[in-house]
Amino acid sequence: MNSLLLVEDDARISQPLVRMLQAEGFAVQHADCGEAALTAIAEHVPDLVLLDLSLPDIDGLDICRRLRALHPALPIVMLTARNEEVDVVVGLDAGADDYITKPFRVAELTARIRSRLRASSIGAPVTNEAEQLGALRLDRAARRAWFADDELTLAPKEFDLLVLLASRHGETLRRELIMAEVWDENWWGSTRTLDTHVATLRRKLGDTSDQPERIITVRGIGFRYEIG
Repeated sequence: MNSLLLVEDDARISQPLVRMLQAEGFAVQHADCGEAALTAIAEHVPDLVLLDLSLPDIDGLDICRRLRALHPALPIVMLTARNEEVDVVVGLDAGADDYITKPFRVAELTARIRSRLRASSIGAPVTNEAEQLGALRLDRAARRAWFADDELTLAPKEFDLLVLLASRHGETLRRELIMAEVWDENWWGSTRTLDTHVATLRRKLGDTSDQPERIITVRGIGFRYEIG
């Protein structure tokens, strides 16, 4: 049984949602504020976090950043009444894997949850079957990456994006293809999220903004990874 942590301060939403998720077969723990969520996760790391962005004590984006720093592979799904593109992009940039706007259908939410759980590899064993691509080394099973012998701290989508680009190095990948491969059915039209993730990866790989060496922008088309 997969365990979920619901971080939601509105009892009118949290109480029925806990019951409905339990009826779907999940073990659900509830936290009504950011501090309670951090305490709960310190005691037990769930399989997935449902995180409301509007919390009474700590901003949900700050909670997301803290969780991502502590648990890079932990799936995080944002619950938000904000539906403007900029809010979603900021949330995904903070480390969330997915988002769903209120009001939402429970069937859609559970589908998103199951999709993220299938994609996650929390607790995957570290293996020696790592791919060496120039200075980059990837262990897909353990979802770990090293560059020039330094291990990279990557959010789940950052890892997925790096694997896609590096595994098809030298090939220019169209933006639409990357969004479909990395964000699958949750791609909703904008590619600004992709730009944000590429910028973050470049920084972690040591690329400079004015002269990238590994992730190359092909104007009007997409991106290409070069093995240096």
